Parts: sequence; C-alpha cells; structure tokens
Amino acid sequence: MIFVLRPGSPRKEIEALTGQIESWGFTTFLSTGTEHTVVCLLGNTAVIDVDAVVQNNDIIEYGRRVTEPYKAVNRTVHPEDTIVNAGGIMIGPGMFQVIAGPCSVESEVQIIEVARSVQASGATLLRGGAFKPRTSPYSFMGLQEEGLRLLLRAKKETGLPVVTEIMNQTQLPLFEDIDVIQIGARNMQNFDLLREVGRFGRPVLLKRGLANTLEELLMSAEYIMSAGNSQVILCERGIRTFETATRNTLDISAIPLLKQKSHLPVIVDPSHASGLRGLVAPLARAAVAVGADGLMIEAHNDPAQALCDGAQSLDLGQFKNLMDELKRRVAFEGKKIGAA
Repeated sequence: MIFVLRPGSPRKEIEALTGQIESWGFTTFLSTGTEHTVVCLLGNTAVIDVDAVVQNNDIIEYGRRVTEPYKAVNRTVHPEDTIVNAGGIMIGPGMFQVIAGPCSVESEVQIIEVARSVQASGATLLRGGAFKPRTSPYSFMGLQEEGLRLLLRAKKETGLPVVTEIMNQTQLPLFEDIDVIQIGARNMQNFDLLREVGRFGRPVLLKRGLANTLEELLMSAEYIMSAGNSQVILCERGIRTFETATRNTLDISAIPLLKQKSHLPVIVDPSHASGLRGLVAPLARAAVAVGADGLMIEAHNDPAQALCDGAQSLDLGQFKNLMDELKRRVAFEGKKIGAA
C-alpha cells in the first residue's frame, strides 16, 4: 500500500504520519522524488481502510494498494530509478559500469595483474571469488579469507571497488571492507542470508537463481530492502532451460521487464549466461542494447590455466577489445562508463 503526499508537505507532518502508521505495526518506506513523496507500508495492509486514512490526513493526496507481492522494490512505490553507490562508483541511470576480474582469486600476482589490466581497459569495479560455491565437493573452492585479503590488496593497488560473493551469514564480519556483497544464484532464496545482508548495510549484487522467475528475484530483493538496505543491484546471469549448447540461457527480455517492474539497477553477467568465451561479447552487446546498467565479466590473465571457469573467461587482450567496443556502444546509448 502507498500514500502519495501533497507537494510541499511539511517534514514534521510526514514524520507524524509515518509514526502513526508504524504504531499500527507496519514498517514504512519513504520515497522522495522530484514531483511527489510516497509513503509505502510494508506488512499485511488488508486491515487498513485506505479512504479513512486519506480523509484523516490532509497531507495525503491519494492512497492505493500495490497488488504485486513486492512493495519496496516496486516502481509504483518508487517511480524514479535508484542509484547504487558502489564504493564511489554510481550504478544507475545515465551510467554503465563494468565489473571485471577472475572467477576465483588464485594468487596475489594473478589478482593484481588482472586488476591493473581491466582497470586500464576501462572496468570500474573488480570482481573475484574468495569463497566459491561448487557443484562438486572436490573442486577448487577459493582461497577463503586469504582470497579476501588479496582482493583488498588489489583494491589498494588500483583503487577499484571490490565485488565478491558471500556464502552464508556467519561470514559477514569478514566483509567489513568489501564494497559490494554478491549473493550468488544458489543463494538467491537463502532468506536468512538476505535478511542479514539487508541489516549489514553494504550494497548487494543479487543474482537471479538458476530456475527462478522474475517475481521470485524481486521478492528476494524485497527481503533485503525490508531489512533496511535500499542499495540493491539485480543481476541477470542466465537460467537453466532444456538447451544444452550453452551453460545457461540468457533471458535478455528480463532486463527491460525488470526495469519496468522495479526501480533497482539491473546488470548482466554474460560469462555465466553462456559458459563460452566466444559468446560473451555478443551477449554483452545485447545487454547494452536492451538497457542494462552494466555488466559483470570474467577476465583472467591465463584462462587455460584457470582453477575455475576458464572456458568462459576472456583473456586480458580479449577483454580490452571488448571494452573498446562497449565504450562506443554505451556512448551511442547516451550513457557513460566510469565515475559520475
């Protein structure tokens, strides 16, 4: 449920209204736009008489029920696009950010070489896995805490904000200095983890699950936002279909649909979407064309020797060539790669 307030409503009266609503047992979410301020109610609002609330509060222009199960992430509630501050790099309207780096952090030499190279090519954030969820218990699962230390070392060398995946809420104390916490596809519906990263307050990159609908993705984002964290980035990374020619199937229609349904920024991971480095560039071009706010691309200094997902990783030369092309395409779309 939302209440749209009259323009110029005094701050004290807005606070009185939200206080009254919260005294009824609801959580409120205030969305302030250029034209309207909207109060969103989170909770079981079926018991509320919308007309009565409007009639008893002069600052309310009108009220309406939000029929979708997701409220805080809903564009109806928050008509203007959200801008996420990822360690000083803005992700949102007018910008196009590229997150790049290896699937796994393997050594200090590797991660610093990759970080310096992708930065020189135009990447604006550094990705790298320290904790790796793997299908096989015998696969390389990352350097764990040492991997986080090496990522922060690479950040110190380059200034690139760091994006890395968390596996469970017990690891949160280790992520104090991480700029963006990634929730991977396998954890998209780990609701306890979603609540905890919501309380933690760091920007969150939320990947769509392997077989999840867009509504389920938005509901997972709702868990994070309802816990108090509005800095959420949605990531389309391909879904599992009957097709076996690629690792996953990139749902390219998801990007404009998510932009219609939600105010949160949306990026695309073409590396996991296909599992094939030869498809990364064309899928990246498609992401730009349909309005994505950025990309997450796996890049490695020696993909043939990578300990994880080498087949879908670009080498550093291939990444540079792709970035040169993306800069032209992004400019054509009227956007900018880089800091705001």
